[in-house]
Amino acid sequence: MAWSIAEVARMSGVTSRTLRHYDEIGLLPPAWTGANGHRYYEEADLLRLQQILLMRELDLGLREIQAVLDSQVDQVAVLREHHQRLLAERNRLETLARTVGRTIAELEESKDNDAMTKINRPENLFEGFEPSSAEDDAEVRERWPEAWEQSRQAVETMTDEDTERWQREVTAQMIRLAEFMVAGTPVDDPAVQAEVDTHYQGVCRFWAPNAEAYKGLGRTYVDDPRFRANYDKIADGLAGYLCDAMVVYADARLS
Repeated sequence: MAWSIAEVARMSGVTSRTLRHYDEIGLLPPAWTGANGHRYYEEADLLRLQQILLMRELDLGLREIQAVLDSQVDQVAVLREHHQRLLAERNRLETLARTVGRTIAELEESKDNDAMTKINRPENLFEGFEPSSAEDDAEVRERWPEAWEQSRQAVETMTDEDTERWQREVTAQMIRLAEFMVAGTPVDDPAVQAEVDTHYQGVCRFWAPNAEAYKGLGRTYVDDPRFRANYDKIADGLAGYLCDAMVVYADARLS
């Protein structure tokens, strides 16, 4: 049995354009092409597409995926490894869901008070988040792939203790920046810029952005709802405040 490219796109959620691209680079050629030029896929091709999608979910690049699929590796062993990683990701997401639920409860409890005083362990805000500000940054991944790869490798070397320490450091710095913002301190104030320097050095643990990239990371804090929500949980407007401070830092120190 064979399925047309349109049917495969409908079943898998992968666009026809992407399937044609996979064909062009040799990642997923169709079983055969009809006289009308339409591509047709058989069961083996659908299984290969499933593995491609699994590895994409695990953040492997297309060249890495092709190398794995074209090697003589036991497919069952590969799928078993993918399964273990997916289970680990499921556990992380369950932890993240608990984190969000706990934060909602604390914020609801503190509606009539200062929310920050109600958070007994502010590092709990970040339990379950991936320990890298760059790893989830689509702009870094797309525009600076080498930097993204450096970040990914750095994260993989972190122990649980490293991650917990990193969470505490990030939370503490966000609170210090929030205090400056609430006090009306300009973003170019030396004290604020000292905090931004600490932030930059923290980013450099994962990758070393130039001025353009550092400004882009700051814009991501504002434009990406996930990043903005994380910062604005500490204080409304904190993401924008940090972004503006990062622009000043980049112009003065990285240009």
